[in-house]
Amino acid sequence: MKYDNREEFEKVDAFGVGAPNDGFAQYFVGNSYLNPLTDFANGEFPLFNVTFEPGCRNNWHIHHADKGGGQILICTTGEGWYQEEGKEAKELLPGTVIVIPANVKHWHGAKKDTWFSHIAIEVPGENTSTEWCEAVDADTYNAL
Repeated sequence: MKYDNREEFEKVDAFGVGAPNDGFAQYFVGNSYLNPLTDFANGEFPLFNVTFEPGCRNNWHIHHADKGGGQILICTTGEGWYQEEGKEAKELLPGTVIVIPANVKHWHGAKKDTWFSHIAIEVPGENTSTEWCEAVDADTYNAL
């Protein structure tokens, strides 16, 4: 279901929008929000609800790892997009689970006309890091 109004979206977003994602704002087109769901600073497994305003998406990026690693997205509210380099974009709806292998260039975010949230899980691995790349081309995004 699409939500163009933040107030209506927040009524159904079970995990909460959270605070502006200022620490990573340079890697997003538009505004995103981050709500930690666990006490990761004290050793709990890190789970985050990431919320995207309409039209917001992150840059292309790669979760590097020598072994293990990658990312899992569990889509919870609204509608979005996920795309791996060289492949067609996939529609993200509540209940969609995306398993992103390590070392795969990809991006994800909201559709242009709706708020969107997913839970992000960083898969443990050896020598993990995230490489942030270029923004998603506006013409490519707007054609979706």
